[in-house]
Amino acid sequence: MIRRLLNLRRLVWLGSTAVMIALLVGSDFVRGADYTESDIKYSYADPAPVYSEPAAADLNESVPAYTGGCGDCLGCEVCCGGCSCCRPACGCCGCGACTPCRKRFGLILSTDTRFSDFISPISNPVFFEDPRSLTEARVIFLNQHTPPELGGDSFQVYAMQLRAALTERLSFIATKDGFIVSQSPLLDDGWADVAAGLKYGLWADPVSQTLLSVGLTYELPVGSTRSLQGNGDGEFHLFLSGGAEIAENWHWISGTGFRLPSDSNEENQVWYWSNHLDRRLGNTGLYALAELNWHHWLSEGDGFPLPIEGVDLVNLGSVGVEGNDVVTSAFGLAYKPGQLHELAIAYEFPLTDRRFILDNRLRACLDFCVSRLLG
Repeated sequence: MIRRLLNLRRLVWLGSTAVMIALLVGSDFVRGADYTESDIKYSYADPAPVYSEPAAADLNESVPAYTGGCGDCLGCEVCCGGCSCCRPACGCCGCGACTPCRKRFGLILSTDTRFSDFISPISNPVFFEDPRSLTEARVIFLNQHTPPELGGDSFQVYAMQLRAALTERLSFIATKDGFIVSQSPLLDDGWADVAAGLKYGLWADPVSQTLLSVGLTYELPVGSTRSLQGNGDGEFHLFLSGGAEIAENWHWISGTGFRLPSDSNEENQVWYWSNHLDRRLGNTGLYALAELNWHHWLSEGDGFPLPIEGVDLVNLGSVGVEGNDVVTSAFGLAYKPGQLHELAIAYEFPLTDRRFILDNRLRACLDFCVSRLLG
């Protein structure tokens, strides 16, 4: 018991330190976590606009809709009589229209475009959460091969993740669902469990392009047991996720979290640490990306009689897995045709000899990978 507590303490320290390093690179703590007027008016890439007070006759003229950086909104702000049209909850809507333009259906905000140069992580799909405030529908296709000793066959997952920004800081996230189609003897066709929860932005600085978010989700055991889902009494996921622009066109996102099942006999406790690094390739909208994931099993259960686990999509509650580690790497490409959409594909494979049910995995976000359908 003492050894387990010491290991847990060391893992918590390591994961938390890694996320804070990702956050602190290029950040300035003097600025504080709250949005300020300077943060609101200018994005990190916009030069400060040269502005002169308009003539009285110009105040009644129409101002075009906002299509550029935050600096372009300054004229709109004056036209609106001092109302801050460029607050994160607003766009530059034109003269006399200082309303929360990010609102959709009066309930949710659209995606915060002040961090639109970032792209979302693609591996560890259920747990590696983007720290940004997003309103999106993300369509996912995953093809996973199992190791030869487990049959070497494959299965596919068809899923959709949903996210909705409820306030400038608080977001609803639905991170797991979908249908599994299997050619493997390990599992049959069936429905996946459903996981949803909340994410809260602790820090968002558009000038230094740094973010930090914390969140909690709960996985409902409503999936098909024949598909290695639906076991246990549910699973809580506590996570911390940070992001930073570490150099021009380079972005780093790091996330760590704990998977804590309600029934530790039926499912295992797992800690993970995931990292994402990308580089935008000029002004083409293309990104090259690399990711690294470390999964560490904190406990063993008695839900499955063999020392085999499911890494991220499956939690078997297996015997003899406490203290085990699986490290995976992923490489891929992403394309952003605009601020609000992404298409991405990545190939993931284990770096450790221990692989459990993951031999290799191709994950594609087809159609709209980060589709801000409501944004």
